[in-house]
Amino acid sequence: MIFFYSGCGNSRHVAECLAEAENEKLVFIPQALREGNLHFELSEGECVGFVFPIYSWRPPQLVLDFIGKLQLEGVTPYVYMVATYGDDSGLADRVLAQALEASGLRLDAAYGVTMPNTYVNMAFMNVDSPEVEKRKLEQAKVRLERIAEAVKERRKTVDVNRGAMPGLKTNGIGKGFVKWVSDKKYLATDACVGCGICAKVCPLQNIVIEGGKPRWNGNCNHCEACYHYCPQNAVQYGKVTRGKGQYHFAR
Repeated sequence: MIFFYSGCGNSRHVAECLAEAENEKLVFIPQALREGNLHFELSEGECVGFVFPIYSWRPPQLVLDFIGKLQLEGVTPYVYMVATYGDDSGLADRVLAQALEASGLRLDAAYGVTMPNTYVNMAFMNVDSPEVEKRKLEQAKVRLERIAEAVKERRKTVDVNRGAMPGLKTNGIGKGFVKWVSDKKYLATDACVGCGICAKVCPLQNIVIEGGKPRWNGNCNHCEACYHYCPQNAVQYGKVTRGKGQYHFAR
């Protein structure tokens, strides 16, 4: 069974590839939380995977909240995580391991997959160039094949790129990010045609269309789906995202 969260599609792609390779069931975490679907029975030999993007060198808070409510019945499973990131993960695997331990589970393996950048809500951040995007996707394909094999063999390992100063990033900047995140600066420019795509792709169902324009409702974790999927590039985060590129995983 694979529990996953994704905004712009990178982690969804990873989860789908692993599910196909292992013939595992997929559970979308935001939907499970909305529906109160938090109790799962495991079959003999079944493993449990958590797939998610790195948000400021930490697992998304939504994933941690889900783990705190998750109820698993059956044999003690092999538990692994696969994180997607543009550059590095910090100590996200340790944060997830602590959350799992509090819920009576143990993290047996942690893997990382480098994917195209999606976070653009800071002045110095932008999407990758087409060349870098293509290279990352090509390398990710090979990487996923290796991870699928490792999971099949139930390897116990930590295989992520933590990067430089991971403790400072995760425990300093990352914790600050969780408190700082807000949708107050999101807006739709005059280029908006009211198509409603931003509302449809928001994994938290945080956007409604009123008077032909999107309205954000305060339940946002900066996944950036509304920005990247907008066909008119009309969704902006204040002035910070003006002129920046867009990316979402194309199935």
